[in-house]
Amino acid sequence: MMEMIDKFREIESSLSQEKGEFNLFALFLREDSANKWDLLVSADWIVGNKSDSLQIIAKKIQEYLDKKDLVNLSRIVLIEDDNPALEAFHRAISVEHGSAEIQESTFFGLHIKHAFIITSRKNTAEAR
Repeated sequence: MMEMIDKFREIESSLSQEKGEFNLFALFLREDSANKWDLLVSADWIVGNKSDSLQIIAKKIQEYLDKKDLVNLSRIVLIEDDNPALEAFHRAISVEHGSAEIQESTFFGLHIKHAFIITSRKNTAEAR
């Protein structure tokens, strides 16, 4: 599992350099997910065109992950910057280009069995 998390850290770093920083980049294993992970992302550059942003993220994931890791990914979830749950998440966990691990928590109204948070930071443009 840690090998896959390292690959997602590389994906986050690469996309941050190419497109701009993430406010959230995290893998969530929902209680009802059949051991498939969700990738939750939030970034200023996503807001303009969600469809294109999803394609960019998916393409980058395919560049880094092999088939055995890809089948463990359920979906990519885009989180709006104005989502009140995102602010609560940032207050609970603050990490940038790293890896924080949580278990048995509730975020975004979902019970999370396990999560790896690579980046969770307040939108700096919004904070000004």
